[in-house]
Amino acid sequence: MGMELNDDDCPVTATIALFGGRWKLPILYILSKNTRRFGEIQVRIPTISKKVLTNQLRELEADGLISRKQYKELPPRVEYKLTDFGKTLCPLLIDIAAWQRKNIATLS
Repeated sequence: MGMELNDDDCPVTATIALFGGRWKLPILYILSKNTRRFGEIQVRIPTISKKVLTNQLRELEADGLISRKQYKELPPRVEYKLTDFGKTLCPLLIDIAAWQRKNIATLS
């Protein structure tokens, strides 16, 4: 019999805990292309509310996947980008996008 893993031992569970949820992967994918301002992210995910986007960005920043830079100008400007740690996810994001194009598009 194979060894059973509990959630604490499962690398997939630990990874999904880091960037799981409905919006984190799309946000990371958007930031993998460029540094973006809040409004630029929101335009690319039109169904996300400002409150949820703010919370997701804060969580991604707290987890060290993105950085936030606030400029002292009027009107205030804030930019988000992937950290070096966040950039390590880029190959995974590219693979997920390629998988979707190959497999999900053919199901519709």
